[in-house]
Amino acid sequence: MDPLLEVIDEVATAIAERRPVVALESSLVVAAPSADVALDIEKSVRDAGAVPATIGIADGRLRVGMEPALIERLRSAASVPKVSARDIGPVLAGGGLGATTVAGTIVIAERAGIEVFATAGIGGVHRRAQETFDVSPDLLQFTRTRMVVVSGGCKSILDSRLTAEYLETAGVPVLGYGTDRLPAFYVRDTDLPIRRVDGLTEAARGVRAHWEVNGGGTVLLTTPVAEEDALDRDLVENAIERALAEADAAGVTGNAVSPFLMRAVSAATEGRTRRAGRSLLLSTARVAGEFAVALTAARDGG
Repeated sequence: MDPLLEVIDEVATAIAERRPVVALESSLVVAAPSADVALDIEKSVRDAGAVPATIGIADGRLRVGMEPALIERLRSAASVPKVSARDIGPVLAGGGLGATTVAGTIVIAERAGIEVFATAGIGGVHRRAQETFDVSPDLLQFTRTRMVVVSGGCKSILDSRLTAEYLETAGVPVLGYGTDRLPAFYVRDTDLPIRRVDGLTEAARGVRAHWEVNGGGTVLLTTPVAEEDALDRDLVENAIERALAEADAAGVTGNAVSPFLMRAVSAATEGRTRRAGRSLLLSTARVAGEFAVALTAARDGG
């Protein structure tokens, strides 16, 4: 028994019985406009045949799976720190609450024996990273953690091209479920080619083979936002370019740049980012659930 882990019974039973489980990040629980969003994401995983495990930190333990009371506690707390991989130790030692991001969640998920994680968008290389060296810790963690991350690509405000270059250099496979172009969060596709897979059984067998040969590491399985909810690529790009110029003029730097850009894209699309984001959260959760079923079958010889 791992003294740092506290796993709810449903998830513990599924892991022990080697059934499909999908990890989810608790930072979404805190950021979502209502608790219903987190519950709807979990429902998407369940409807696909897998068990959801929302992950976070509470009371000096790594929490794998969350009961409604803990979700409400996270949402009602005055301040809950976001926890990336580097923050896990200090937050654990502090004994309080922590909402895990992509990197923090997959570290804990791997420790608990979970192989699949779902999120709307991963972190990546920021625009102008050549000057700022601003690169998400998600990318480095992918080289250290044995996980399949299902997402809609990196967030639209990031530099998709540089992110793809980083992933290639790091040896992180990027698969496109039903697409041969890298998705970009709110935007269905970029001009960046990726390896297309049209079936999750095929993808699962590829992941198992990758781990067998390479010994671990993360595989990215990307799936684009639904066409009816997607935002126009040119509209988003133009909004970001204008916002970058405005940020320069206003002296906005560092951690303030990303939220500045996100507000600009929301304004340019008349708030349609919220609908697109929710759509992507639910679709990636569903695909992750279906993929977890396929990955379990591939392990068992199916």
